[in-house]
Amino acid sequence: MPRAMLWLIFLLGLLGAHASAQDRPNIIYIFADDHARRAISAYDPELIATPNIDRLAHEGMLFTRSYCANSICGPSRATVLTGQHSHINGFTGNGSEFDPKRTTFPRLLHDSGYQTAIIGKWHLGSTPQGFDHWEILPGQGSYFNPDFDTADGRVRHEGYCTDIITDLSINWLEKARNEGRPFLLMTQHKAPHRNWMSAPRHHRLLADTDIPEPPTLLDDYAGRTRWLSRNAQSIDGDMAWQHDMKLPGENPYPEVFKGWNNAEWGRMTPAQLAAWHEAFDTENEAFMRALGSGAMSDRDRLAWMYQRYMKEYLRCVVAVDENVGRLLDYLDRTGLAENTIVVYSSDQGFYLGEHGWFDKRWMFEESLFMPLLVRWPGVVPPGSVCEALVQNIDHAPTLLDAAGVAVPAEMQGVSLLPLLRAGHGPERWRDAIYYAYYMYPSVHHVPIHSGVRTDRYKLIWFPQTREWQLFDLESDPHEMRSVHDDPAYAHVLDEMKSRYLALRDLYDVDDQPIIDAVLEAAGK
Repeated sequence: MPRAMLWLIFLLGLLGAHASAQDRPNIIYIFADDHARRAISAYDPELIATPNIDRLAHEGMLFTRSYCANSICGPSRATVLTGQHSHINGFTGNGSEFDPKRTTFPRLLHDSGYQTAIIGKWHLGSTPQGFDHWEILPGQGSYFNPDFDTADGRVRHEGYCTDIITDLSINWLEKARNEGRPFLLMTQHKAPHRNWMSAPRHHRLLADTDIPEPPTLLDDYAGRTRWLSRNAQSIDGDMAWQHDMKLPGENPYPEVFKGWNNAEWGRMTPAQLAAWHEAFDTENEAFMRALGSGAMSDRDRLAWMYQRYMKEYLRCVVAVDENVGRLLDYLDRTGLAENTIVVYSSDQGFYLGEHGWFDKRWMFEESLFMPLLVRWPGVVPPGSVCEALVQNIDHAPTLLDAAGVAVPAEMQGVSLLPLLRAGHGPERWRDAIYYAYYMYPSVHHVPIHSGVRTDRYKLIWFPQTREWQLFDLESDPHEMRSVHDDPAYAHVLDEMKSRYLALRDLYDVDDQPIIDAVLEAAGK
C-alpha cells in the first residue's frame, strides 16, 4: 500500500477518534469530606437547607442506600479511585501511601483521551498520577489561607478553602481546558471535616437557632459490645477546648476537654481574625463565666458543646453548597451542563451527635452511609430515586462505563449505569454490601471490625474480641440493641454469617496479615 494511503488512513482514524471523543460526556466529580446524610436537605430537611446540592437530586438521581467500604478519609478515596476494597488496593488506613502504579479510573480516562484534573483534598500521601493537572492540599489542609501542592511547588492562596477550591476549579475549566477533549474534573473539598471553621460570611449563621438533638445523644451503650464505651469520639469528653470548641486561651478543664490548639487562628490575616473575635467572643465569654461559676450542669455543658459543634459543622456545609451552586451555574452559563455528568458524594458520613459522637469509622449507619447524587441530562431521569444497595467500589466502574472505557476485571465494583438510565433500582441488584475498618487504635480507639449490611439486617464481626453484633434495622433503626444472642434471631444470625463469608470469598478477603500487622504496631 502506498505510503500516502497509509497516512490518509491514519489521519482519518485520528479524526474519527476526535469526533467520538467530543461526544463523550464530561465528568465533574464533587467530593466533600465527612458530609453526613442528615446535613443534605434532599435527604433530610430538618437541619439545614442545601438548595444547590438538592438541584442534583431534582435534576438527576438520589441514591438512598449508598455506602462506603471503609469509613475513613484516605481508604475511602483509594476505594473510589480503584474500585477495590481496602485489602486489595493496599490503602487500609490514613498515614499510608497510595501506590502510584495502581490502576485508577482517572488514569484510564486519561489514557482514553480525557483531559483530567484534581483540585482540593487528596490525602493519599503520594503524588497524583493520571492527571494532566493537580493542585492538592498537603495532608488534611487548612480552612484559612490554605497551601496547595502543585507540579511547580507549594503555593498559598488567601481566603477560605472551600471558595478557593472552587475558584481554582472554575479557573481550570476557563483557562486550561482543551475544548477538543472530554474532561474529568475532581473538585474535592476539605469541608466539612474537623475542625469545622466557618467562612467569615457565615460566622453568625444559625446563631439564634437551636439545633435539635438526636434521640441517641445520651446513648449509654447498653445491649451492645463494650467497644462502644471505649470509643474516644464523644462530644462530651473527646473534643478540644481550642481546636473543636473554638474557646480562647489554655484549656482550664483537662478532665472535660482535650488540649489541642487551634492552628487556624495563626493562619488568619488580621482582618479574618478580627471578624472571628467579633462573631464569637461574647458567646465564648458567657459560656466560660457559666462554666467557671459552677452554675452549669454537666448536661447543660453537653448541650452547649453540641450546639457549638453542630453550628460550625453546618456553616461549613452551607459554604460547600454555595460552591456547588457556583460550579453548576458555570456549567449552565457556558453550555457545558448538557453533556456533563455531575456527581456529588463524600468519603463517608459523619456522626452529628448520634450515640453521643462526632467523627466516623464505625459501621453504624451514620458513618457507613455516603451521599450520592448524579445528574446526567438526557440519560438520568430528573427527580429519580434509587433504593438499590450501592457502594463506593462502584464509582470507578460507573464513570468508566459512562465514558465508554472498558472496566478492568480487577475492579470489584459494578457499573451503576443501568440504574442511572432506568431511573430506579431493579428488583434484584446487589443484596448485601461488605465493610471493613482496620485503623486501630488511632486517636479514636475504634476497633478493627468488618461486616455485611443487607436490606434489613447488619452483622458486624470484631476479631479482637471474637464477637458478633447483629442489628435488625427495621425494628431498631438507631442500632441500640444487638440481637445476636436472641433465640428469635438465631436463623437470621446463621444466614448473615453465611452471607458474610460468601462476600469475603467474592472479594478475595484474606485480611489476617493486615490485622496482625495493625495489632503488632499498636503493641497489642
